Amino acid sequence: MARLFVNVSPLRESRNFRLLFIGQLVSSLGSQLTLLAIPYQVYLLTHSSFMVGLVYGVQLPLLIVGALWGGAEGDRRDRRRILLVTAVVLAVISVGLAVNATHGHGNVLLLYVLAVAAAAVTGFANPSRNAVIPLLVRPEQLVAAYSLNQVIFQFGSVVGPALSGLLIGFVGLSACYWTDVATYVVLVVATLLMTALPRSNASTHSSVLASVRDGFRYVRSHTLAQCVYLIDLNAMIFGMPLALFPAMAHHVFHGGSETYGLLVAAPAAGALMGAVTTGWVEGIQRRGRAVVLAVALWGAAIAAFGFTDVLVVALVLLALAGWADVISAVLRNTILQSTITDDYRGRLSAIQMAVVTGGPRLGNFEAGGVAAVTSVEFSVISGGLACIVGAAALAAWRPAFWTYRSDD
Repeated sequence: MARLFVNVSPLRESRNFRLLFIGQLVSSLGSQLTLLAIPYQVYLLTHSSFMVGLVYGVQLPLLIVGALWGGAEGDRRDRRRILLVTAVVLAVISVGLAVNATHGHGNVLLLYVLAVAAAAVTGFANPSRNAVIPLLVRPEQLVAAYSLNQVIFQFGSVVGPALSGLLIGFVGLSACYWTDVATYVVLVVATLLMTALPRSNASTHSSVLASVRDGFRYVRSHTLAQCVYLIDLNAMIFGMPLALFPAMAHHVFHGGSETYGLLVAAPAAGALMGAVTTGWVEGIQRRGRAVVLAVALWGAAIAAFGFTDVLVVALVLLALAGWADVISAVLRNTILQSTITDDYRGRLSAIQMAVVTGGPRLGNFEAGGVAAVTSVEFSVISGGLACIVGAAALAAWRPAFWTYRSDD
């Protein structure tokens, strides 16, 4: 049993990692409330799955720009200060979202503007948050640390949608945003209590743009990093139908906001179960092969989900998809962070964050677009099958990733 459950030694041994964990655990709950409230509010205002997909699409450019800029600054500046300032800014944005939702359903244009701003700031902060983890724990604890990082995210993803559905149904949309503001206060306090974080040896003399270019140049010479990004993009672009969940909740499963919350929470529930039982993942030697197979399983579960109109079956399939995704995420993070040098860690984490957070938005935009010209069910099924094909194609194209072992 000890080998089954996630290793918590990083929490015991590192005070800074413990504070980072606590702050992110609380704030991730609030962030998920906002992430769920925004598309639902758009759907209430427009009654259009395309417009819901579009809110993800318009966030993508500034999210990527923010991540690349934040990654370069994270290699050059005080990462603790970056985490502190961005938490304060995100709290202010959530105040704006709450005020916008106070009277009726709010203004859709302002909703889009604030969603884009939140994506940009989140993108700026995430590379520093991800890049410091290998510096706070021992190398052999990387799988455990990134598993605990997944516990943070998946906890918010499970509790957030369920709480979001209840708050929207019984209190109102603004309650989700105000709760997000309160969780950012906890994050700010936890960050203030942290001691100074280690800084990299990257040069501070070059411009941000030159530093970003240097990061991309490094990626072009790093096959494993390329594969880590590409296989995640494949899974998220073709197999991420979150934008279709509001329509499916109403028209496929004949429910309301509570059903919508369950659909969104199901993958996270499976992922949370996977994250807390990742003790066995530390023993996987063929990590590249495990990532490919996990992504293929994600695609198969999503495709099967598109065939059912039975809510219980749908939730089980989505939970299976989430379980496969978290195994892939832990191993992808470990492969990337254990094979790159520290002076590029922020910039490559920025590219990874752009992929991890931008890929789902692009995938939701794709899912909404395909559903608009075909049907919701066809969009889900075709996306899942395309995900499987893409994983197999990448394994054939880059055999070095397929054969990568933890002792390479």
